[in-house]
Amino acid sequence: METRIERIKKLLHSSSYKLTPQREATVRVLLENEEDHLSAEDVYLLVKEKSPEIGLATVYRTLELLTELKIVDKINFGDGVSRYDLRQEGAAHFHHHLVCIECGAVDEIQEDLLEDVEAIVENRWNFRIKDHRLTFHGICHRCLEKETESDKLNNETGTFSS
Repeated sequence: METRIERIKKLLHSSSYKLTPQREATVRVLLENEEDHLSAEDVYLLVKEKSPEIGLATVYRTLELLTELKIVDKINFGDGVSRYDLRQEGAAHFHHHLVCIECGAVDEIQEDLLEDVEAIVENRWNFRIKDHRLTFHGICHRCLEKETESDKLNNETGTFSS
């Protein structure tokens, strides 16, 4: 984690910003909860546990700065809540997401699935792509497994579910 914080510190310095203690606290929370797709309020509550003196406005400003510098990505899964996701180091593009419409789980796909699509768009429409985001909405493997288990149980007992 310390090496990532150092690299983020260098990125901030290269854009004439400092890694203040407040920014560092926010970055640490994002690193510690990298898989959780936290909202600004979630980040704030976790920062507040460690540094109660840091206010919500400071966390919001830090998240916006980190987004502007492409250290984090601001994402929305259609629920009206902006979430923050650390960009993978060295990644040319944002990673993709699978959002379960049953339980709300969000899984990530790290591989870039759109290289061929990008080439077509760039060539056909003379459009230089800088980034892309892809979110699939459906039913996750966990919910599908529960559904299958429930169907098996219903079939064994002779009951039917609607």
